[in-house]
Amino acid sequence: QVQLVESGGGLVQPGGSLRLSCTASGNFFSHYAMAWYRQAPGKQREVVGSISDGGGSVNYVDSVKGRFTISRDNAKNTVYLQMNSLKPEDTAVYYCNAGYYLRTNYTPYNYWGQGTQVTVSS
Repeated sequence: QVQLVESGGGLVQPGGSLRLSCTASGNFFSHYAMAWYRQAPGKQREVVGSISDGGGSVNYVDSVKGRFTISRDNAKNTVYLQMNSLKPEDTAVYYCNAGYYLRTNYTPYNYWGQGTQVTVSS
């Protein structure tokens, strides 16, 4: 069983930055690939990006490439999402997830955090 807790959300102006954190309880964090998802009002949850268990492979959705960076610290059981050059369309609830890679495709387990709100507005 893995429990995930996100933090770091808030209100930021367009062009600003935020860093989200997701800390996992339980054992074997380093055995899981991890991902960040987001869900905007009235829209389906979408994957933002994912990182392999060792951190050597990271993937992003096209809309955040060059602006967002996912990293992890297995010693701290934590995965991060650094968000720069934020846009109003980045406004959403952001969730972290534990999963695995099936070949090159990230596949989520049913381990989700409670989410953290990110609002980009002037």
